[in-house]
Amino acid sequence: MANNSYSGVKNSMVEANHDGEFGCTLKELRSLMELRGAEAIDKIGDSYEDTQGLCSRLKTSPIDGLSGQPGDIEKRKTVFGENIIPPKKPKTFLQLVWEALQDVTLIILEVAAIVSLGLSFYRPPDAEREHCGRAAGGVEDENESEAGWIEGAAILLSVVCVVLVTAFNDWSKEKQFRGLQNRIEQEQKFTVVRGGQVIQIPVAELVVGDIAQVKYGDLLPTDGVLIQGNDLKIDESSLTGESDLVKKTQQKDPVLLSVKKQEGAVENRKKAKAQDGAAMEMQPLNSDEGGDAEEKKKAGPPKKEKSVLQGKLTKLAVQIGKAGLVMSAITVVILVVLFVVDTFWIQNLPWVKDCTPIYIQFFVKFFIIGVTVLVVAVPEGLPLAVTISLAYSVKKMMKDNNLVRHLDACETMGNATAICSDKTGTLTMNRMTVVQAFVGEKHYKKVPEPENIPASILDILILGIAVNCAYTTKIMSPEKEGGLPRQVGNKTECALLGFSTDLKRDYQAIRNEIPEEKLHKVYTFNSVRKSMSTVLKMADGSYRMFSKGASEILLKKCCKILIANGEAKVFRPRDRDDMVKKVIEPMASEGLRTICLAYRDFPVSEAEPDWDNENDILSGLTCLSVVGIEDPVRPEVPDAIKKCQRAGITVRMVTGDNISTARAIASKCGILLPGDDFICLDGKEFNRRIRNEKGEIEQERIDKLWPKLRVLARSSPTDKHTLVKGIIDSEVLEQRQVVAVTGDGTNDGPALKKADVGFAMGIAGTDVAKEASDIILTDDNFSSIVKAVMWGRNVYDSISKFLQFQLTVNVVAVIVAFTGACITQDSPLKAVQMLWVNLIMDTFASLALATEPPTEALLLRKPYGRNKPLISRTMMKNILGQGVFQLIIIFTLLFAGEKIFDIDSGRNTPLHAPPSEHYTIVFNTFVLLQLFNEINARKIHGERNVFEGIFNNLIFCSIVFGTFIIQVISSIPTSRLKFLKSAGHGTQKDEIPDEELDELEDNEEIDHAERELRRGQILWFRGLNRIQTQIRVVNAFRSSISLYEGLEKPESRSSIHNFMNHPEFRIEDSEPHIPLIDDTDAEDDAPTKRNSASPRNATPTPPSPTTAAVVPTTPVSPSPNQNNNAVESSNHLLPEGPKSGTPSAPGSPLHSLETSL
Repeated sequence: MANNSYSGVKNSMVEANHDGEFGCTLKELRSLMELRGAEAIDKIGDSYEDTQGLCSRLKTSPIDGLSGQPGDIEKRKTVFGENIIPPKKPKTFLQLVWEALQDVTLIILEVAAIVSLGLSFYRPPDAEREHCGRAAGGVEDENESEAGWIEGAAILLSVVCVVLVTAFNDWSKEKQFRGLQNRIEQEQKFTVVRGGQVIQIPVAELVVGDIAQVKYGDLLPTDGVLIQGNDLKIDESSLTGESDLVKKTQQKDPVLLSVKKQEGAVENRKKAKAQDGAAMEMQPLNSDEGGDAEEKKKAGPPKKEKSVLQGKLTKLAVQIGKAGLVMSAITVVILVVLFVVDTFWIQNLPWVKDCTPIYIQFFVKFFIIGVTVLVVAVPEGLPLAVTISLAYSVKKMMKDNNLVRHLDACETMGNATAICSDKTGTLTMNRMTVVQAFVGEKHYKKVPEPENIPASILDILILGIAVNCAYTTKIMSPEKEGGLPRQVGNKTECALLGFSTDLKRDYQAIRNEIPEEKLHKVYTFNSVRKSMSTVLKMADGSYRMFSKGASEILLKKCCKILIANGEAKVFRPRDRDDMVKKVIEPMASEGLRTICLAYRDFPVSEAEPDWDNENDILSGLTCLSVVGIEDPVRPEVPDAIKKCQRAGITVRMVTGDNISTARAIASKCGILLPGDDFICLDGKEFNRRIRNEKGEIEQERIDKLWPKLRVLARSSPTDKHTLVKGIIDSEVLEQRQVVAVTGDGTNDGPALKKADVGFAMGIAGTDVAKEASDIILTDDNFSSIVKAVMWGRNVYDSISKFLQFQLTVNVVAVIVAFTGACITQDSPLKAVQMLWVNLIMDTFASLALATEPPTEALLLRKPYGRNKPLISRTMMKNILGQGVFQLIIIFTLLFAGEKIFDIDSGRNTPLHAPPSEHYTIVFNTFVLLQLFNEINARKIHGERNVFEGIFNNLIFCSIVFGTFIIQVISSIPTSRLKFLKSAGHGTQKDEIPDEELDELEDNEEIDHAERELRRGQILWFRGLNRIQTQIRVVNAFRSSISLYEGLEKPESRSSIHNFMNHPEFRIEDSEPHIPLIDDTDAEDDAPTKRNSASPRNATPTPPSPTTAAVVPTTPVSPSPNQNNNAVESSNHLLPEGPKSGTPSAPGSPLHSLETSL
């Protein structure tokens, strides 16, 4: 099937310029790569004679590769392009903002805020105000009506904040994720030959003309042409959809395509040199529809089910959202009903057309309160907390050698109940050495001296080791002086090469004599054969085959054995059993891996054997030697396994080694503890026990086995997959098991995918294994898995901490808003305040609580399991306890605060009333309670000391402190911040009424500093004056109150402000010259009274029966002298003021001082 992804001619401009540089163009190479089989061979023959010709056209050598000169590499990149798939463009910040705006609650809020803004600018005719019911009457002193727009604007501003924060978080998450992708892509390296040296380079660095070495389990990162290979098969199913492996040879089908999978029963060791013959092959030249891009999409691992935590959270968020919706709806309904009943029933008022906007304003206000209750109830911080926590953990896990490929794997790991681990390289050091040998009928407990081995046996042994180990495997000189020699390639083969060096022979000399090209046939190692064989053609035309493999498997195929004098003796089954007992089992019980080395001669007299008939070829062998290879346990593993067991995680070992070796290593690691009730099985026995008569696997049979199974030896990848699937699907225990699996081989792919969390080895792992995994262990070390468990549990705990905190805020805020709204017809927490709480509590708290570092204590408890509810009993207790405590305090302040602090009550204030001290106290208390609760929320398992380790988390400390500072600043009354208003400019001219302006212009000589001073003095005087006035006025009202008993609500007596704000009690400024303090101050007092009177004095209304003209006549003792002076001096400022009868301009600083008092 032609790969149709390379369509059209790309980079034609570039081609034109560089045609002369190389002997073939991009277009030619692209068309070559679209051919298959015979067509491709013809095309290569016609255009380039053979692959050699193609190499010379591309200026590369099939033996030494490219020179590796930076200039040459750059030139190739410019002519043919780079080997990268252009990444998808990240979303811009604006796109993310737009997405954040799609949130339904935010949209509702925006609409409500805009309606509220529009209505706040509507001014009904004054006279009609009274007909609209007491809630609407005498509300505004002029300044406050100007400020009606603030609430709408503030809500919009909060919405903007929330949106920006959300967008920023999404953006940083995306950025981190891209960083992670890059990190994963850089991890993928490929082996190429440059300047005669075999080196590994990142896949993106490959260029056209590179000679690459392809090994078993590689993912081909580019397209190319095969120069030379052995037994190479490739899985092209992601391109062609055919599941059979495709065999590649120079003669029949030399075209290799960059397939994302490349595993198979047969592998491509030997110089399965793929000549990356063309760049467009290497990458689809930035064409979006490039083949590679498609493959990457297809090959992405199938989406696992939602992670445990995500599932639980989604469910919880939906439940809370529904509850919030119900509460907010009830709130709105109650508010509207109360208002309608009060206005049209109790006050018995008609609906007047002029009043409609005022009523609408009320309804909008109620609606906004309802939406705010909803906003507070919906914990939109939850998804944010999860993201922050996961992203933070993933970043930190990099330092612990865990490269997380899928975010949710990190959290799933915290719930893991079982780990199925490989032995080699994970539990052991993967530094193999031969420590015992059985050669020439003699068992040597340590490596023998070369003199002790008959020369004829030694020669065959060394030749066999040298040619029958991959030529990519080498022993290199140590990096540091006095260090151990470096092992490159397959570690078992390294051990054998090390054995030959110990026997004082040089394997490299033999390899130079017999280069890889001269090997006649290679049967590479794989998990089915469990052996590897290489055939040499001898000088006399006969063939000799060397084999090595698992001892019990190869010994069954041996019919002879070399004895001390170098001759072959018949090897019967009885001898074999004897050898297993006396040699193999003792070696294995010491934890050694036993490898048998054997050979077979095919004499010239016989016809050339059929090399494809493997069974015949691999029989009748002569046993040369059995060696015991030791792979020492990593020193930190026993401790790590102990931690896992303490944390309630069962560790099982799944290995290809024989059962005695596996058992010995498992005991050394601490997987098998003396006195434990456990079973160890090998693959054969395991399969026999789990299958019924028909050979089908039965879940009940697996259920009988797995709880006690600790070691599975001689297992095939299929066995591993079966075990993992069996444990995951099992329902024996009430908890569904969460299984983590480690794997490095190509065939571990299915098991890694099936597991809840798949760990691939970063060093020894094949590309296929890494592709199937969720986390890559960059140091191949089991103890890194324990770190992953710790981080996973920490994520879970962080989210529980945040939940405990968030739910307390939500419960308290919703109840306060709801009851407040029902009892006082207004929410004690205003929309803007709720949004501020929402912002700090959701966003910042999620940051603070989600970034707590993990502690070892996390490993002391059992895993949570899949079915445990998110909110534990302890958390529920904490939430309810803290909630009740907060509600008691807030309700006390709400309904008795004015008495406790001796201030005006903030309840029952009309629309657009100025903010009251009372409600400010309630709001501040509410926020500070949340801040303290944020510290409480740090512990969720009932620990007593919540401060423990608080300073280890700087983010937490700075957020709590920062929130506190902002809260303090935000609750300073505006009047205290008048410098903000007058900063940089004095009173604006248009803010001052004309009469005052004229006066001011006459009085130019008063400088600003002096004026400020006088304002202060006026302020002092007015303060004292008003306190005295209030006392008098209240007394006077008390005496004449019986008239209005029916109309007035009892609680409104407590504050003079309420008297002034109810239309029934309009204080008429009819007699300006009544001595309130003493006669000298009469003039100066007028502004005070003017301020306290209704702003509509300027247009006198006939006194209606409900208008009380209150005139306290009791003379008041003269105020202290300095105040009088101050007041007298203040006369110069506005001499016309008292007489003019116009209210002072709402914008003027003087007025703002008055109102603030």
